[in-house]
Amino acid sequence: MSRRDDLTGKKALNGYRSSHANNKTKHKFHLNLQKRKFYLPEEDAWVTLKVTAKTLRTINKKGISAALRAAAAGKL
Repeated sequence: MSRRDDLTGKKALNGYRSSHANNKTKHKFHLNLQKRKFYLPEEDAWVTLKVTAKTLRTINKKGISAALRAAAAGKL
């Protein structure tokens, strides 16, 4: 299973950690992924999604149905 947001498709970023001596070591900035169940009233079913904390806030604001429609249109 990849560490990706199921709705937005976001994934980890690459970067460097920098010590006091300015030595660089490679580092991955992972997402704050949460596994959550959402109820879809149109389909009368529960769906389990891996979403980031930011996407979860968007779902709480717009609703799961609107968020799924926006994700399908590529506007989330």
